[in-house]
Amino acid sequence: MLSDIEIAESCKLKDIREIARKLGLEEEDIELYGKYKAKVKMPSFEPKAKLVLVTSINPTASGEGKTTVSIGLADALSRIGKKVCLALREPSLGPVFGIKGGAAGGGYAQVVPMADINLHFTGDLHAITAANNLLCAMTDNHIFRGNALDIQRVCVHRCMDMNDRALRDITLRCKAGSMKGCADYERGESFEITAASEVMAVLCLARDLADLKERLGNIVVGVNSAGRYVRARQLNAHGAMATLLKDAVNPNLVQTLEGTPAMIHGGPFANIAHGCNSVRATYAAMTVADYAVTEAGFGADLGAEKFLDTKCRVAGIAPDCVVVVATVKALKLHGGADKNSLSESNVAALEAGLPNLLKHVENMKNIYSRPVVVAMNRFATDSAEEIAAVMDACAAAGTRAIFTDVFLKGGAGGEELAREVVALCDGGTPLTYAYDLNDDVKTKIEDIVKKVYGGDAVTYSERAEKSLEEIRANGISGLPVIIAKTQYSLSDDAKKLARPEGFTVHVRDVAYKGGAGFIVAVAGDIMLMPGLGKVPSAERIDIDENGVITGLS
Repeated sequence: MLSDIEIAESCKLKDIREIARKLGLEEEDIELYGKYKAKVKMPSFEPKAKLVLVTSINPTASGEGKTTVSIGLADALSRIGKKVCLALREPSLGPVFGIKGGAAGGGYAQVVPMADINLHFTGDLHAITAANNLLCAMTDNHIFRGNALDIQRVCVHRCMDMNDRALRDITLRCKAGSMKGCADYERGESFEITAASEVMAVLCLARDLADLKERLGNIVVGVNSAGRYVRARQLNAHGAMATLLKDAVNPNLVQTLEGTPAMIHGGPFANIAHGCNSVRATYAAMTVADYAVTEAGFGADLGAEKFLDTKCRVAGIAPDCVVVVATVKALKLHGGADKNSLSESNVAALEAGLPNLLKHVENMKNIYSRPVVVAMNRFATDSAEEIAAVMDACAAAGTRAIFTDVFLKGGAGGEELAREVVALCDGGTPLTYAYDLNDDVKTKIEDIVKKVYGGDAVTYSERAEKSLEEIRANGISGLPVIIAKTQYSLSDDAKKLARPEGFTVHVRDVAYKGGAGFIVAVAGDIMLMPGLGKVPSAERIDIDENGVITGLS
């Protein structure tokens, strides 16, 4: 069996101009980045396509293959005669060199050029990092040079696109020396991974360059002595930041192994950010195709909730169908099976883990009023009894479970799923939400916890209560809420698998993100700067003297 990188490197790619023509785009509509990548420069969007959202159960160490299914589904839709375009997130170097790996799919359901996409791609994440850190530098420079805006607490943090736990807590020092009007300056600082930065969220929610610049200007850089927010536009930073992002704001066009067009743009994590690719990439895919397939990060309690409650409201869109991805192995892990014996048939563990899948299906159907199909990534070790148990449980919940083989067969392994998706997309049910935007922040958080997670209550730290009061005092209301929590559980405790009940979610901090236009509630022991594992993937990645890359996935 070939590795992912070997499969990707053996593929004969089509010229990206040919891929663009499939979508009705001419060469003047794209900016070439070599032969196989391009930026899309559409002057306007007219979203009209059926939109398919791919999400999953709470992830496990076994992996679910959400991106693989998204890609395989798009290829399958193309095989059954549909004009389709993918809209996916960009990988971050942190997971690529950490534990999770890249985000280009796997097996015979990949987007290519895989190595380029998983590494520097078209430089979007580096541009976001630079724009973010420019704002931080201008904020500290303003304070150092007299602090005319009276910033008493800095709210923006530096970022980098790599896991580095040593940067979670550092000290900044500026020595004035003989510089007139300046004073020695020292404060604490903490880096975030670029995917968690507000600039990433701003880029992904901006509708155009003007909206991007407006949002950048709205970023809160600090709080003054009167408790009022100081914003980036007061530092005159937003123009330069937008200039750094002038190319990054445009979606990237690539292709699947089977030549299906794919827009890949933006990469916020769903456990610490809003977890969706850019509005512009989704708009572009929905403008040039009849079916647009997109995905949301991690499980449906995180990525799909944020896609539906936040992105859909901002963009004015709604998915016509939701695909919930799972595997028999992952469900057995949720049911308490030993990770070393997942290849053995264990119907009891599977049935104990199925409530996790069924909760996500229930949420999509009952909270958001979306038609749902379950996509099971098939493994050779899945027993007939286990397959039957999944199909019976899903049927009892009012949905179908379809076992796919896209990893091994590409689009050919997903045609049954594609036909079911097409049938479900004809429903036309209006989208409903988990909370009312006009409610106060606590009510919105509690609605998510009780309805989406299935929890009983929410508690708040003293710090969170103070932040909520500050938000109210500044007159901020009517915004979506983003909950940052563990991806591994419906609760805020990563060890509570399957479908936990009777739990309380503890919110330890709350932050207003003025540029992104949402409130972030940090629950549990979540880190905005991940660290590398004991044996990071970076140790396995190499390149030889001929430029052949190994170990990348």
